[in-house]
Parts: sequence; structure tokens; C-alpha cells
Amino acid sequence: MTDTFRTIRAPASAEMKVKGSRFLAEAVPVPTAEAAEAHIEAVRKRQYSATHHCTAYRVGAKGQTFRYNDDGEPSGTAGPPILRQIDGRALTNTLVVVTRYYGGTKLGTGGLVRAYGDAAALALDACRIVERVLRDRLRVRFAYDDTSPAMHTIHQHDAEIVDTHYTEETELVVAVRRSEVDAFIEMFTNALGGRGEVSRVEEQP
Repeated sequence: MTDTFRTIRAPASAEMKVKGSRFLAEAVPVPTAEAAEAHIEAVRKRQYSATHHCTAYRVGAKGQTFRYNDDGEPSGTAGPPILRQIDGRALTNTLVVVTRYYGGTKLGTGGLVRAYGDAAALALDACRIVERVLRDRLRVRFAYDDTSPAMHTIHQHDAEIVDTHYTEETELVVAVRRSEVDAFIEMFTNALGGRGEVSRVEEQP
């Protein structure tokens, strides 16, 4: 079971000219399709006088959601070559927008495919690629006397404590690597002799 994915750490941009046309490329990390669409709209407003805003993005831990848009260029000459640059680097949660200012000389379909692909590549090459870990959140409760075995279990699984609440018992929300969730639950239950409680936290949509 894989619980990691590759994405870009921060936005980057690049610019190139082909026969008078300017191509401005932006690569942006995005967590969702909605975030990608919002950024595309922001670029359209910012670069309102441009001829085309061609885009592609892939999102989801497994890259299961993707979309591309030729934005008025001949079909398949802009969005698909941009997406191929994202896919060629095995990236997800990544958006690339290539804005074109027409320079008066037609590039032809082959020229457009190369130009949009090359511009996207320049922006992505300027990015630092990082590997992210998928984690699921669990809520654990335990008595003060069980603090030692409970914390030992948390540290053994490199779980991240994201929330704490102390009353007569200790309640923690921990982010556990997805591939280790079942092992964590089993170890926590055994370490505390069944005295503690562990449950999954429903993720917000």
C-alpha cells in the first residue's frame, strides 16, 4: 500500500518567446480541483489582456482527478502537452497555467504543442519536487497511568500529535501514516491491555 505522493513545494514561473508570442507559465501546488479552478480564474483576471490562458492540473493522492483546457487554441495543442509535463514528472496536486500573448505569427499545431509543453516544462523545472505522506487521523483516550505505553506507541509509529485535550483522561488526535493505521490500533490496544480507546476521526470534506 502506497501512502506517499509527489508534488511541488511552492509556486514557480517561467517566460519564453516564440516568433513574437510571449508564453508565461505558472506552476502552482493545489490541494483540490476547486483550488485549481480558483487560481485559474485569478490568473485570468490578473492577465486579462492575454490571448489565451491554457491550463492543466492533476489532483488527488493517486492523481485520480485531472483536467486540461486549450482555451481557444486548436484542440489538443495546449492543454494536453501541459498535462504531459505534469505526468512526466509523476506529480499530483499540481496546476500549470500557460498564458499566451499573441505576437502576430501563427505557430501551427506542431509549434503550439512544442511551445506550450516547453513553457510548462520550464516552470516545473524551476520547482522543488517533494514527497508528501498521507496520514489518517485517530482519536486516542487513555488514563494518566497509561501515559507511558500510549506515548511509546505514538512514537513507535512516528505519529504526529495534532490536538490535545486533558481532563480526567488524556485525549489526543494523532495523524498516523495511512499504511500503519491498523498496526497502530493493534499496538495501542495491546499496550494498554484494552483500557484505552482509539477511533478514527472523520475527515472534513
